[in-house]
Amino acid sequence: MDDKTSWTPGPEENKLGLSDKNLINELEAKGIAAAELFVFGLDSDIPVSTQILLEIHRIAFSELYEWAGKWRTNQVVVGQLTPPDPVQVLQLMYQFIDNLNFKAGNATNSQDHIDTLTFAHYEFVRIHPFNNGNGRTGRILMNLVALKFGCRPLELYHREGDSRKIYIDAMKAADKGDFGPLTNLIGKELTTF
Repeated sequence: MDDKTSWTPGPEENKLGLSDKNLINELEAKGIAAAELFVFGLDSDIPVSTQILLEIHRIAFSELYEWAGKWRTNQVVVGQLTPPDPVQVLQLMYQFIDNLNFKAGNATNSQDHIDTLTFAHYEFVRIHPFNNGNGRTGRILMNLVALKFGCRPLELYHREGDSRKIYIDAMKAADKGDFGPLTNLIGKELTTF
């Protein structure tokens, strides 16, 4: 991709032996929709847990991939970001979930909500706990937290136009410690029901 993002493993490594990228994308989109429906059906009082994250990922990707719903066991590089070593993933995820539930439980105003959603999405993607699908799973997680706040789900970007580049640039800025662009992106889109 020309925006220097990458994914691992390649989409051709699927259980169905598919090589048609349009069909792969269609099946992945169907899985993502099913994972979103799963999240919408959760009780808003249930704290986020590793089990919920594993189930979201499993639902989203299990039709196509063996690695669905399983923690990453290989080292990956995503654009300019080198996520933590795979042996650290489980510990980092438990710490992340504890911090996320603490932040969400103590968020009392709109800015707290925006900051918590920024943390939820960015930190999840930074840890990169799965082989693939981390951005999509991270956005579903962010929306799970948004629903807990009584807010509508966010999209963050659309495939058409410049919005994907704006999102990628915001994530790259966050990689360098500048969360302003990502916070602004989330803040612009966040609305209550």
